[in-house]
Amino acid sequence: MPKNIYRGEPGFQHGEIPGVGVLLVNLGTPEAPTAAAVRPYLRQFLGDPRVIELPRLQWWLILNLIILTFRPKASAKLYESIWTDEGSPLLVISEKIAAKMQDALRAKVGTPLHLELAMTYGEPSVPRGLAALRDKGCRRILVLPLFAHYSSTSTGAAFDAVMKELMTWRRVPEIRTIHEYHGEPALIDALARSIRESWEKDGEPEKLVLSYHGIPLRYFKGGDPYHCFCYKTTRLIAEQLDLPEERYITTFQSTFGKEEWLKPATDETLEELAKSGTKSVDVICPGFAIDCLETLEEIDEENRHIFLEAGGEQFRYIPCLNDSDDHVAFLTDLVHRNLGGWVVEPGEFDEAAARAEGEASRQRAEALRQKKGY
Repeated sequence: MPKNIYRGEPGFQHGEIPGVGVLLVNLGTPEAPTAAAVRPYLRQFLGDPRVIELPRLQWWLILNLIILTFRPKASAKLYESIWTDEGSPLLVISEKIAAKMQDALRAKVGTPLHLELAMTYGEPSVPRGLAALRDKGCRRILVLPLFAHYSSTSTGAAFDAVMKELMTWRRVPEIRTIHEYHGEPALIDALARSIRESWEKDGEPEKLVLSYHGIPLRYFKGGDPYHCFCYKTTRLIAEQLDLPEERYITTFQSTFGKEEWLKPATDETLEELAKSGTKSVDVICPGFAIDCLETLEEIDEENRHIFLEAGGEQFRYIPCLNDSDDHVAFLTDLVHRNLGGWVVEPGEFDEAAARAEGEASRQRAEALRQKKGY
């Protein structure tokens, strides 16, 4: 007999009530701030052709013979500087958001709904999250990558991970994806409110720096819309705050390698601002849903040092929205709107009728199996 190449559902029952699933996807994090844990995470992350678009053999040699030899130890020290008693901030806060969103969504819909958290790289993995939704009877799955600004390197990579897993399933569920949400009014309101609250408490700076994760300029020229989406978010936030152009600037951080990336660079900009006489800056990272290595260490530690060493006097980092009420409410509403047609309102779902219909279906299927002899 030929071997089955697709994974089925041996526990499937015709009487089951189908549910709706939501897969919340973030980038990922190593399991511990150690070189041993960072190495496999970097291998998976930097090995993704969505992230590094270079000839595979050439990049394989660089990655395995150079980067994975030296970088894990250095990166582990950086992770150690932001690690908490609970673990990785990215994972811990993602889990809190997922739990709050599931409770909020279940209060909004009557249809059986399940939400799972997954990471494009590392654990909990996308295959693990999808399998959990499948095992809970979800025949329809909405995928929400926690990246407000679409990029092939982030959202595209998350979608790849989902589709790669589903290619191994015998019964593929209905799938919806949320591409981006960088201009959503409720998101802009939440970001502007977080800035206002910081200013009401500590006063306004001379300059507001809105720093986004960078991508190679080559990717933008190749059609990645990320750059434009970032500038739109900046414009909308500035309009909410009624800021003149000379009071704010968009920058890009986390450059890697020798090729040209999006400009202006956050670190270079902060140094130039300080040297030109700017004494106070606030930095916010609207492209990050959750505080992580790139915000807590790179911005609030490394770039703070750059600005102050160059002559600046006051540097403030405004945290990500994280698991704030505003953020959870926005994400919940975003998901709820994108579930249209898949769910019913609370009180409209008749569980008894659904179970009765499922039992009738099970009996018919059993009768057919007995008739056919299998």
